[in-house]
Amino acid sequence: MQRLATLVALVLLAACAGAPTHEPTLYEQLGGRDGIAAISDHLLDAFARDPLVAPTFDHVDIRRFRRYFADYLCQTADGPCRYTGDPMSEVHRGMHIDEAMFNAVVQDLIIAMDREHIPVRVQNRLLARLAPQRKHIIYR
Repeated sequence: MQRLATLVALVLLAACAGAPTHEPTLYEQLGGRDGIAAISDHLLDAFARDPLVAPTFDHVDIRRFRRYFADYLCQTADGPCRYTGDPMSEVHRGMHIDEAMFNAVVQDLIIAMDREHIPVRVQNRLLARLAPQRKHIIYR
């Protein structure tokens, strides 16, 4: 009986060892809904202190922006949220965002993620997913 129990235990251990491990989604690596909300809050704080970016938000409904931005990040990171705002090209139309301002916003996002202790490799995954929107944001 002892040998049978040992054999069963070994078989179970072997089965577990071969089972695929769950690789956390980007959403999970960002801290889920709470982590993304915190990143959004830190980003708004960074925007308020950034002389290049702050004037852009003078007439923006900050609560609305925060909600839409958090949903956008959540969806981009494969989370359960759905962004229901306008396309990026529409959101940024007429804002005349140049390369310097775009880069400042990216830097502010990195600062926000740093404040949440998001590992650099995870930050890079998110930035890589956001990067294709650059062409819809910078004024030409």
